[in-house]
Amino acid sequence: MKDYHVAKRCLGIEISGIRKLFEAAGPGSINLGLGQPDFDTPEHIKDGAIRAIRKGMTGYTSNMGIPELREALSRKFREENELEYQPDQIIVTAGASEALHIIMQALVEDGDRVLFADPGFVSYGSLALIAGGRPGGVPLGADLRIDLEEAQALLDGARIFVLNSPGNPTGAVETKESIRALVEYANDAGVTVVSDEVYEHFIYEGTHWSAARFGEDVITVNAASKTYAMTGWRLGYLAGPKEYTEQCLKVHQYAQACATSISQYAALTAYTGPQDCVGSMRDEYRWRRDYLYGALKDMGIGFPLPEGAFYLFAPLGRDLTSRVLGKGVVIVPGEAFGENAPGYARLSYAASRSDLQTAVERIRAARSE
Repeated sequence: MKDYHVAKRCLGIEISGIRKLFEAAGPGSINLGLGQPDFDTPEHIKDGAIRAIRKGMTGYTSNMGIPELREALSRKFREENELEYQPDQIIVTAGASEALHIIMQALVEDGDRVLFADPGFVSYGSLALIAGGRPGGVPLGADLRIDLEEAQALLDGARIFVLNSPGNPTGAVETKESIRALVEYANDAGVTVVSDEVYEHFIYEGTHWSAARFGEDVITVNAASKTYAMTGWRLGYLAGPKEYTEQCLKVHQYAQACATSISQYAALTAYTGPQDCVGSMRDEYRWRRDYLYGALKDMGIGFPLPEGAFYLFAPLGRDLTSRVLGKGVVIVPGEAFGENAPGYARLSYAASRSDLQTAVERIRAARSE
């Protein structure tokens, strides 16, 4: 048998535990595992894409993205986030995932430490490894927010700190005071903050604060994926100091060339068109959160009420998690998100009310076994 040789950096990385469960879901399963809105992309956004197709806007675009979209994103940052990013500081990417990848490739040297919340989003550590970095987890407190003392003790000597608020998998929203302290301490220590803000519009208590309001050495990452139910369109973006974006552009140019032209025109329609669709989705997610949280609380499962995103991170215990999976409810064991969440599980409420009600029945049955 032929001996095939592959790069060591790939051998040390596992396929996402979330994706494994998603692919393994059988017929009749209720999928609360994947962080994907169950809403369709709003019609006016789809119409924007169709108009672009009919006008023949199907070729390569500028590597950085079409000027009109970057202008719209610059306005969005100014009006929604109080950030002054000029269009030439913004790169449109194939989803927030590509934005995170090219940042790691452009900023991380071999052996550099890359920090992020643990538990935290599954991609951060793997992307750091692919870039030659050393991933490290920052523990959370009992409220599932970042432990400031632990974070400050770990930041010295790190290269990047990825801040994600609202957080995945926890749904936690960091306070203004916490974000300010983290950014100021990181920047003083020479650490670049990468602020992943893809869930910024799905906050039910508290307020979203962009990290770049509190420091200059910050790169902001966002996407149309969650805000406008456009996950499959693969449209994200990053913004930051030109000293960084110029280097990120080199990686983007050779890896991707440009984000899909049609997705860019769809996103242009999204960011410049009516925004009532976002509020409607947020209101529905709030109902679903309250329903699922209340149902688990009635079962005696206690944990902090998530303030944002569309996830519950609940201490079900390994045995109950396994039984729930056996009942055909796809949830993600906490171990998929790091080393500090044994016995927890992530449940996504980006699912229909009827699916959530069926899932609750099955969880209740699993708990009674």
